[in-house]
Amino acid sequence: MEVLDKSQMDASRAWVFNLVESNWFKNAILGVIIFNAVTLGMSTSGYLMSRIGGVLSVVDNVVLTIFVGELLLKFYAYRMAFFKSAWNIFDLLVVGLGLMPRQEGLSALRGLRVIRAMRLLSVVPQMRAVVQALLDALPGMGAVIVMISIVFYVFGVMATLMYGAAFPEWFGTLGRSLYSLFQIMTLESWSMGIVRPVMIEFPSAWAFFVPFIIITAFSVLNLFIGLLVNTMQDAVEEETEAEFDNLRQLVRDETDTVDRNVLALMEEVRAMRAELNAINGKGGS
Repeated sequence: MEVLDKSQMDASRAWVFNLVESNWFKNAILGVIIFNAVTLGMSTSGYLMSRIGGVLSVVDNVVLTIFVGELLLKFYAYRMAFFKSAWNIFDLLVVGLGLMPRQEGLSALRGLRVIRAMRLLSVVPQMRAVVQALLDALPGMGAVIVMISIVFYVFGVMATLMYGAAFPEWFGTLGRSLYSLFQIMTLESWSMGIVRPVMIEFPSAWAFFVPFIIITAFSVLNLFIGLLVNTMQDAVEEETEAEFDNLRQLVRDETDTVDRNVLALMEEVRAMRAELNAINGKGGS
C-alpha cells in the first residue's frame, strides 16, 4: 500500500486509516478469513448442513458483512489509492462474488470466498518468499513449458499413428493420446494400466514409452525444480543483501551522527578555550 500523507486527511479519515493499518485489525480480519474457510468447508458436509445448516448460513452472512465493512473502511481511508494494491483488488473481486444472489449455478462462485484464505501468503514472510520465487521463475518456466509441449505433441502424434487403431480408448485421437501420455508422465498406473496392455499387442512398445518417461518425468520436470530452487536461492540472497545494505546504512547514519556530535564537542572545546584565554588575558593585564 502506498504511503499516504495523513496530514492531508480529516480527523475521521485519519482515525479509520490508523484503524485499518493497525496490527490488531489485520490479525482480526485474518482470523475471520480462517474462520470463514473452516465454515465453508463445514457447509460441504450434508450431515452438518442437516443439523446446523441454519447456523452456518447466519455465520456466512455475518462474515460476509464483516468483509464488506472491511473493504468500505479501506476505501474510505485510502480513497483511489485502494486500487493500487493487488490484494485489495483481489479481495474486492472475491467479496463481490460472495454478494451474488443464491441461485442455481451461482453457488459455486459464492464458494470462491474461501480463496481469501490465500491472503495469508502476504502476511507470513516465508510464504511471501515462496510466492515471489514462483513469480520470478515464470519466465524460465515458459521456455520449459514450450519445450515439454513440443515433446508431448511429437509423441502424441506418434502414439496416435502407431497405437490408435488397436487402442482407440487411449490413443484413438490426438487429444486422447496427449491425455494418456500425461497420465504416463505422472507415473500414475502407467505400467499395468497402459504400457503393458499395449506391449501385449506391440512387444516393442517399451522403446517408445521408456524414452518418453525419461524425457518428461525425469528430465523436463526436474528443470522446473531446478528453476524454482535457483530462483528461491536468488531471492534469499537478495533479501540477505538487502538486510546487509540496511545494516550498512544504519551504521553509516550512526557514524555520521557520532561525527557530528564529535565536531560539535570540538567546537565547544575551542569556544571554551577561547573564553579561558580571553579571561586569562584580562586577568594578566
